[in-house]
Order: sequence, then structure tokens, then C-alpha cells
Amino acid sequence: MDTTEPGPARVPPAPEDIRVVLNGTTLTVGGLIALADGEAVPAVAPEARERAARSWHTAQRLAAAGRLYGRGTGVGAHRAVTVDADDESAHGLRLLRSHAGGAGALLPARQVRAMLAIRANQLLAGGSGIHPSFVDALTEALRLGVHPAVNEYGAVGTGDLTALAQTGLTLIGERPWLDGRPESRRSGGPVGGPVGGPADAPDGLLDGRPTAGLYDWLDSRPADRRGPGPVGRTPDGAVGEADTGTGTDTGTGNEPVGGGDGAPVARPDNGTGTSSARPLALAPDAPPTGLPAPDAPPTGLPAPDTSSARLPAPVTLRPGDALALLSSNALALAQAALGRHALDVLLRATHAVAALSLAGVSGAAEAYAAPVHALRPYPGAARAAGEVRRLLGLPDRPAGPGRRIQDPYGFRAFPQVHGCALDAGDRLREVVEVEINCASENPVVMPDGTAAYHHGGFFAAPLGLAVEAAGLALLQTAQLSAARLAALGDPRLTGLPAFLAAGPASSSGTMILEYTANSALAELRACAAPASTGHAVLSHGLEEAAGFAGQAARQLLRATDAYATVLACELVVAVRALRLHPVRPPVAAFTVADAALPDGLDDRPLTADVTAAAELLPRLARL
Repeated sequence: MDTTEPGPARVPPAPEDIRVVLNGTTLTVGGLIALADGEAVPAVAPEARERAARSWHTAQRLAAAGRLYGRGTGVGAHRAVTVDADDESAHGLRLLRSHAGGAGALLPARQVRAMLAIRANQLLAGGSGIHPSFVDALTEALRLGVHPAVNEYGAVGTGDLTALAQTGLTLIGERPWLDGRPESRRSGGPVGGPVGGPADAPDGLLDGRPTAGLYDWLDSRPADRRGPGPVGRTPDGAVGEADTGTGTDTGTGNEPVGGGDGAPVARPDNGTGTSSARPLALAPDAPPTGLPAPDAPPTGLPAPDTSSARLPAPVTLRPGDALALLSSNALALAQAALGRHALDVLLRATHAVAALSLAGVSGAAEAYAAPVHALRPYPGAARAAGEVRRLLGLPDRPAGPGRRIQDPYGFRAFPQVHGCALDAGDRLREVVEVEINCASENPVVMPDGTAAYHHGGFFAAPLGLAVEAAGLALLQTAQLSAARLAALGDPRLTGLPAFLAAGPASSSGTMILEYTANSALAELRACAAPASTGHAVLSHGLEEAAGFAGQAARQLLRATDAYATVLACELVVAVRALRLHPVRPPVAAFTVADAALPDGLDDRPLTADVTAAAELLPRLARL
């Protein structure tokens, strides 16, 4: 028993006290998750914003010297249709409006916030030619805790066109902002919450529709925390420092840049708690070239009252900005990053659960011996075996076969199978971190300012295939989890009562958890079907293939949810088996799980046990 005296209670830092540096080159998945969860705020590196400003100037110069796709031309099958110079601003607005055709349920705030952070960081890489005021607005939305309404369906893995068009219309003031912060953060309460809690759900939505009882439109903060008057305006209607349109400004010069590794860094406290970024320019009162404003707000979204809401000021849409904003897979990357984060937590927790199951069946440790894995030096397999040895306090060279010469595959082949999932997760992280830190816009403006190239870098094949590899590997390790669960209920392996039941011989014990786990496993199996086998021919045949990376990323998110249930079922059964052992193992994983899970061996509903086990997984992952 731990007899150490508890230390002083630690108050977690407020989100505004932690910054993640966005510089277009070093954002990590960890830093991105902190921004998506509202546990940190973005800090734009001044040199990166200056790079974006240079890119905008370069694009303007190149467009004036010759046609660039999407600036002097239409898009897709209209690539050869010329856009008159005096129509370019209106063309951009039409492009945003026409491409904002997403459908389906509104996405959770967490996913959309991750998308905003990724797109801002990509723009700072300096290849888009967009005006840097868009970076300012994207990061300001993250600071203020608001996000655009984005629908689930609309992308096929060649750019998240509908999601980013909806974002663009929100940035220029045509669509309302949503407040996606949990209630505790809106009212100044404590930061945080359990994994899978409010930050993972579409806050304020019921079946994808705004619900007044869940949140007030745009901003539910108390009046004393909102801005003084209309959006971004002073009482006389001014906007603060006017945007000259030069794109050469770099902020006030006191923005913290941190260590440059993209991870959260300490924020120097200036006592104000407010952003030092300069005010954003407001969009013109009328659309360019007399284009009418939409007659009504987007379907299902009531017209907002912005008279007292603290929101990013609308951005002026300039020639070329629209396509530059759209040319990205930022949403698919956001979903893949969130899926990878959940995968990482679960795979680390699996080491602890599998170790407890191995102890529960008195399994042989030979399969985990370091010399075995040195012969086939796969990093993931060696790591999986090493983690089980560490958690059970086993030596690198365990002695003897134990009770049996050969254990079932769920125990004997665990390092090999689970190691593939670890390796796939690492590969997915590498791909995501490449994509969120590079310029992939089409056309891409070269950093030396000499050219803009038309290309296919927006085709998300690397991302989609990496996501699918992770999903397939997760299915394999989940199948072993279900197999271990079944083995724990077999008296021929454990020497314990069938299904670990107490009472009469007909008692069912944990029998039903095999069914529950296999039900979740079926969802995993469905999610592992590769989305990349799909096909699409679009835009008059010009785009005759698609990678469907966004669909693959959403499948991974669902798969991780299902795997948490499979693993929780195994944990419940492993702990029960160890409780029936004459001597309970003196290992931290069992001590933690034994204290957290309900007691009792009688036949009873086990839903609460599985729920408690699922909530425990992040803690086991940290052991």
C-alpha cells in the first residue's frame, strides 16, 4: 500500500497560460491536440507570418504576369475559363459560396478546432499565396473558443473543399460562429474533463441541429466576459489599426515564439490575458462588385445576434484568397491526428491489460524474452514485449516454460501482432506531422518567389493509406484481446471456475462480456474495410480518382471507440481472474485496476464494470 504523504494540490494552468507555437514547420500531434481540446492557445511566430506575407506578394506578382489556376481561371473542369481581372474578387466569393455544399451532421467542435489549427499552420509554411489576415482570423477563433459550422460529408481525399469553404464564409462574416467550449470553460470554471467527454461531442447540437437549451447562439459567456459592443468595433464604429492591404505587418513584435518544437510552451504573462495580435480587418459592407448577400442564413443555422459577441472580425476577401484557403486536406488531417492520439492511448493501455491477462492465466513469459525479439528486430514487437516484462517485473530472459509449453496465440503472439499496431501508429504520426507542416496548395508558391507550380500534392494518398494501415493493425490486436478474454473464462487454462463465476455451477459470471466484446469487434472489422478501394470520377472526368482519406480517418475514430470497449471487457475479466488467484500479483497495473473496478463475483449487470474499466484506460496508459 502506498503510504507516501500526498503533495500539495496542483492547479492546472489555464489554457491562456499555455501556448503552442505555429510556424509552419514544427507543429506536433501533441501540440495540435492541446489546441483542439482548448488546453492551449496558438502563438504565431512573427517570422512565419512574414513568410506568409511574402508568399501573398509573390502570388500577386505572378498572377499579374500570367494566369494562375483559380485566380485568373475557373476551377476544376472550368480551369480553361478565363476570369476577368475586375471580376477576380467576386469570383473568389462565388467560389466559396458554391463550394460550401457540405451535408450530414455537424462535426464536433474538437475536430473543427484541430482543422483550424492545421490550416493556419499550413498557411504559415508560405506556399499558398493567401493574405496573412486569414492566419490571424483562424488563430483568433482558436483563442476565443469559437468555430465554424462544418458538415460531415463533402470531401473525397483531394482537398476538404466543402469544410474549408464553410470556414471561409464564416471568416468573411457570411456564416455564424459556434461556441464549442464545454460549459465549465465558458463560465470560467476549471479546465479539463474526462477523455471522451464534452470536448468530443458537437457541443450545443442535437442530431446536428442547434438547440437553444444547450447553448446560446455564438457565445454563452457571461456579459462581463464579452467584448464591448459589435464585433471588433469601437463605440464609434472603428476597427482599431486599419489593414493597409500590404500584408507586410508582423504583429506587435512581442508574440512569444517558444522553443519551436510545436509543443506547448510557457506563455509570458503580461497581466492582460489577451492576445497581442493586431485587430483583424473587417470585410467590406457589401460583397465585391455588387454581388448580393445570401437571402437567408445557411439551412438549419439561425441568423446570429452578434451585437455583444466576442468574435473574430470578418476578413476581407482578396483575389486568389478563396482557392488558397480551400486547397488543403486540413479536416482529414485533423480527424487522423485525433484518431492517432486516441490510438496511442489505447495501445499503451493494452500493454497493461495484456500483462494482467497473462498473469491471470499464469501464462509463459518465454514469448516475451528479449533475445526472441532481437532475432527479428521489429521496433513495435520489441517494445510490446518489453512493456509487458516491465509491467510484470519480469527479467529480459525469463526462465522456463511455466505451466504450459505453448500458450494460445492471444498470449504467445501478442508482441508480434500488437507490435504491428505500434509501428502503424508511429507511421501515421509521421505522415500527419509531415502534412500539417508543409505547403501542399495548388498552385504552390515557391519560397524563393520565382515560380508557382500546378501539381497534385493535394491528393491525400499517403494519409489515407497510413490511416488504413493503422485501422487494419488495430483490428488484429483487438482480435487478440477478444481471444484473451475468452481464454480467461476457460477453466482448462486458468484452473478457475468457468467464466470466473461464483455461486451455483450454472452461474454465468463474465460470459456475456465475450458477446459484448465481439459486438464491438464487429464494428472494428467494418471500420477496417479500406476506404481507398472506392472510386470517383468528378468534374467532367478531369479528376478521375480519389483517395477518400477523410472517410478512412472517420473510420479510425469509430474503430478506436469500439476498441476501447473490447479492451475494457478484457480488463474487467482479467482483474476478476486475478482476484480469484490465491496470491494477487504485486504489480502497479493490478493495484490500480483492483481499486477502481467494482467488487463482487455474483451474477449481476456488468455495464458499470465495463464503463469504469474504459475510464481507467488512460490511467493505465501512463503506467
